[in-house]
Amino acid sequence: MARHIITPRFYPRQIEFLEAKARYIAFGGSRGGGKSFIMRWKVILLALNQPGIQILLLRRSLSELRENHLIPLQKMLKTQDKDPNNRIAHYKEVTKEFLFENGSRIKLGYCDSENDVLQFQGQAYEVICLEEATHFTEFQFQALTESNRPSGLMANPFPPRMYFTCNPGGVGHAYIKRLFVDRKYHGRENPDDYVFIRSSVYDNKWLLENDPEYVRTLENLPEKRRLMMLDGSWDVYENMFFDDFDPDMHVIYPRKLPSNYRLYRTLDYGLDMLACYHVVVDNHNNIDVIHEIYEPNAIVTDAVELIKQATKDLGFMERDVDLTLAPDDLWSRNAQTGKSTADLFYSKGITLTKVNRDRINGWIWMKDTMRVNRVVTPEGIIKSTKFKIFNVCSNLIRCLPLAQYDEKKGNDMSITPHEITHSLDAIRYFCTYWVTAPRDVDHIRPKNKIKWTEDMIEDYYNGSDYVKRRMVSLYGEIT
Repeated sequence: MARHIITPRFYPRQIEFLEAKARYIAFGGSRGGGKSFIMRWKVILLALNQPGIQILLLRRSLSELRENHLIPLQKMLKTQDKDPNNRIAHYKEVTKEFLFENGSRIKLGYCDSENDVLQFQGQAYEVICLEEATHFTEFQFQALTESNRPSGLMANPFPPRMYFTCNPGGVGHAYIKRLFVDRKYHGRENPDDYVFIRSSVYDNKWLLENDPEYVRTLENLPEKRRLMMLDGSWDVYENMFFDDFDPDMHVIYPRKLPSNYRLYRTLDYGLDMLACYHVVVDNHNNIDVIHEIYEPNAIVTDAVELIKQATKDLGFMERDVDLTLAPDDLWSRNAQTGKSTADLFYSKGITLTKVNRDRINGWIWMKDTMRVNRVVTPEGIIKSTKFKIFNVCSNLIRCLPLAQYDEKKGNDMSITPHEITHSLDAIRYFCTYWVTAPRDVDHIRPKNKIKWTEDMIEDYYNGSDYVKRRMVSLYGEIT
């Protein structure tokens, strides 16, 4: 077989990708940046220059794999040339792999479902390539890292690497953005292992010369879609659930609270995560999310203490809290103990108010609460919103732009990645409960008129939301 191939003239960003030597190397950004093109050349050059190297090239679906890589690679490697001497590699259809005379191999694969990635367990590849990496879940990425190790088939060992091409959006947007764009690392993740090379359609000289209309089409897109498609913005992307979220509008520095307000706590709780927010609403229906608790693996006792301490640290007493809102599943009773999570919270000193978990309507109310109003004036467009988040609520601010629509339930938010859903669910419960501004803002904290008896407390605890509000208005807060 022939061992040489004529390479095209690569542009600077592509050369940077070809020469990068970090453990994890990503190339992406806008449309038309030549991502698939350079990934094909990368695996070919590795196979020719690193005898015995084992390479795994993945797409999410078989159809994408065939159109983007299988057919182009067969042509580039001349696997179907009538003269065997002209063939650069041999292609085996059954195993979907290109075999080179020097012992190198390019294996093609796809992962339609999340668990398809498990088929590669126990295998070893010096190089693993994820095409359109944001279409792969974080679980799939982590599972593949276990197979990214020396194969033992190379005479000169090659340091294991993973290569990614990607655009903003997709189920893997959050972890790709965290690792390569925001560069925020957890545990033993080493920042030096991650390199991101931002591609742009303007770098692609061939496309600019041969299809200038394509670039003009991208330039004429509506603002948000243009930011995504042309600029490759990782803060705006297709399928973004809270597409009205604007950090410049919604995020503020902590400010002095109004003289009249209601104070709520709203939480999403499970053994994997406690997400709790203190929310202040004034008599003009302005809403400030002023504090967040985002704590994994908190048992009920710890969760209650965290919430109480945060309330105290903010300068409030427990009696200053109008209601602590929680989803209705916390009232499900344990079959063995007969107690619910709400019972446990109550026994530790926090009375929860039940909120319906209706997801679709809840998201509608949350989006309506967060909406940005735009008024056209002679001076320009004036934007305003009644929903503000103090910048100390870092996880809520991080998770809002990462949420995506569920692919199968058009009006629902995707529950993947699960980690980002806790803070958003907690705010949804507040928005579900909070429909209108308080009418009696001058009497938002009535003083206790009589001492609550055990029977009264039991009636309150077992009552509906209306009963709870009515009892508080008549008797004051529980002491």
